[in-house]
Amino acid sequence: MRSFKIFISSLFLLGLTACATNEDAKSVEGNAADIYLQLGVRYLNLNKLEIAKENLQHAIRLDSKNAQAFNALAFLDEKLNKIDEARSHYQTAISLTPDDLGVKNNYGRFLCEQNEVEKGMALLTDATNDRLNERPWLAMTNLGRCYMQLAQYPQAQTYFEQALQLNQNYAPALLEMQKVNYHQGNFSAAKVYLQRYAQTSEPSAESLLIAAQIEGASGNLGMAKHYETLLLTKFPLSSETKRFKLTK
Repeated sequence: MRSFKIFISSLFLLGLTACATNEDAKSVEGNAADIYLQLGVRYLNLNKLEIAKENLQHAIRLDSKNAQAFNALAFLDEKLNKIDEARSHYQTAISLTPDDLGVKNNYGRFLCEQNEVEKGMALLTDATNDRLNERPWLAMTNLGRCYMQLAQYPQAQTYFEQALQLNQNYAPALLEMQKVNYHQGNFSAAKVYLQRYAQTSEPSAESLLIAAQIEGASGNLGMAKHYETLLLTKFPLSSETKRFKLTK
C-alpha cells in the first residue's frame, strides 16, 4: 500500500513537472513568435515582402493565436494584392482580439477600400471613440478616407482636420488634406498642405502625383512638370505612374 502511495505521489510530481515543462515550452514559443513578428514587421516596413512573409508565417506556426502576426500578414497580403487572403487574415486577427485598436483600424480601412464602407466605418468609429486609444488620429484619418471614397468631401475633411489637431505632423492626414482640398477646388489650401507634407515626409508616388495635379490646376505648369518628372524617375513601376501615363 505504501509503495502504491509513493507511486501515486511520484506520478503526481511528474505530472506537475510535465505541466511546468509544457508551460515553459509555450512561453518560449510565444517569445520566439514575438521575435519573428518583430522581424516580419521590420522587413515589411522595408518593403522586403517575401522575407517579411516568411517571418510572419513562422510566428503564426509558433503561436497560432498571435493576432498581431495575422494583422501584419493581412497588411502584407494587401500589398501583394491578395485580397481574399488579406480578408481571411484580418478576420482571424479580429476574432482573436475583438477589442484590439490596431486590428480595428487596419481591418476597418481595408473594408472601406473593398467598398464595404458601412462595416469599415463602424470599426473605425469604435476605434476613434475608444478612450483607451492613445493614437486616435490613425482611425480618424482612415474614417476620412472612407468618406473620400463616397465623395463626401466636407465630412472627410472634418476627420482629417481632427486628426491633425491631435498630431499636426501626421503625414497621411496631411496628404489627404491635399487631396480633399484639390477635389473641392481649394487649390491654395491644397498647396499649403503640400508644403507641410514636404517638411515632414519623403515624397512617395502618391504624394508626387497629387502635387503635380495641384500645381497643374493652379496654373504652375513648371512645378507640375517638376513633380511629374520626379514621379516618373523615382517610381517608374508604381500604380500612380501607370495612372499618370494613361492621362497623357
